[in-house]
Amino acid sequence: MFKQVKSIFIWSLIYKFRKRLTIVILLLSSVLLSQWLYSDIVEYLKLTEQTQYLNYILPIKWIMIFSNIGISAYLLITLFKKNEEKKVETKVKEKEKPLSKVSKDLSEREKSFLKKKIRSEADILMDK
Repeated sequence: MFKQVKSIFIWSLIYKFRKRLTIVILLLSSVLLSQWLYSDIVEYLKLTEQTQYLNYILPIKWIMIFSNIGISAYLLITLFKKNEEKKVETKVKEKEKPLSKVSKDLSEREKSFLKKKIRSEADILMDK
């Protein structure tokens, strides 16, 4: 029973973040591909006796590896934070838009009521 619940939880997370996880998998696979390409290029340069180009290839390989690992780590770390930030931004935008449109057509007295804190009966009873 617990194994089934755990499996459902894991598969639902994978489905929810499938785009981001696909990007991470592609970046990490490119790290492995860069290692394979590097060994192939080094072997070719040794066979053709053009070892002067090895000075350029090694830094390019490590820059590619570190950048891909860094991007993957950033995507995994911000996996859950990004959704929360979007929700907060949409709530703030929803509250600001109607007030700005309505406030242009209102008089000063009506605008003062918009800024005034409205107290319910429960608040009044709590103050007593």
